[in-house]
Amino acid sequence: MSRRNLSRQQQRRIARGQARRADRAEAGVSAAEQALQSGALGPEERGTVTAQFGTRLELLDGRGRQHSCFLRANLPTPVAGDRVVFRPGEETGVVVAVEPRQTALQRPDKYGQLRTVAANIDQVVIVIAPLPEPHGNLIDRYLVATHHLGATPLLLLNKADLLADADLGRRMDSVLEPYAPLDLPVLRCTARESVPAALRAALAGHNSILVGQSGVGKTTLLNQLLPEARQKVGALSPERAKGRHTTTTARLFPLAEGGAVIDSPGLREFGLWHLERADVEAAFPEFARLAAQCRFRDCSHTDEPGCALAEAVAGGAVHPARLASYRHILASLEQPEADRF
Repeated sequence: MSRRNLSRQQQRRIARGQARRADRAEAGVSAAEQALQSGALGPEERGTVTAQFGTRLELLDGRGRQHSCFLRANLPTPVAGDRVVFRPGEETGVVVAVEPRQTALQRPDKYGQLRTVAANIDQVVIVIAPLPEPHGNLIDRYLVATHHLGATPLLLLNKADLLADADLGRRMDSVLEPYAPLDLPVLRCTARESVPAALRAALAGHNSILVGQSGVGKTTLLNQLLPEARQKVGALSPERAKGRHTTTTARLFPLAEGGAVIDSPGLREFGLWHLERADVEAAFPEFARLAAQCRFRDCSHTDEPGCALAEAVAGGAVHPARLASYRHILASLEQPEADRF
């Protein structure tokens, strides 16, 4: 995997942060071991992690009761959606085992380390809005990650009331146009109004995660779905109409209709450096048949003669924005700085 080069100052800052986290983790582990040895904890139960803060976890048991737990030593760090075995305590319990994941949504962080965002999800809800201005390449990156995960994608256009502005409406039509030929469900809503029944139905029975840029209204949408959640929301930056980071950690909320929804921190970029070219190509279904018709078997679909994808774009069979996005993603596999757009 390609990594970004870090300055000495950045390396020192990272080292200091890691040392602080290690100290906190050691204190948490010590507290967990003391609690286990004291014999004051209850019998083992199964639970689902709702949020993770270092070695401290918040989770729900099988009856929907909330617990705060420390993570026992030598266990992998769980994330929202992970299923664990824990022993409850009067104030703080201890997680003693982390169960195998069925799925894990992962991405490289800015230091090139692979980071798990959420676990055991089967649906990725890609939230976009007229403001902040959406980027088709970011949507495509989420679609690639969703395909690699083996989950179902859902494109959710929030703040649909802003489309009354003719300029915003034209720009949104341009963003959505490349996805019209695909079998991609698209829903529209306005987060500050009641959540449409179609969205509730789409979420029911699924373990979903809301992803998208900061400021598209993911948390406001969640507060409409679950008023009791009362999550903090932020306004767009007035200077650049870009979102401000309000949600800082992924958090899971159970749904009355069954299933759960995870609210995730907003991202302006989503790296895919950990994937292979075949993983990316598989997530562009309109390319599958055409790619086999290229003159060269190892065609990169960039500037080779006889490229069937380029010919399909020229003939109107493939949207040019999709091919441009595909090329951008492939370039970023070897050059992570190309992830910025």
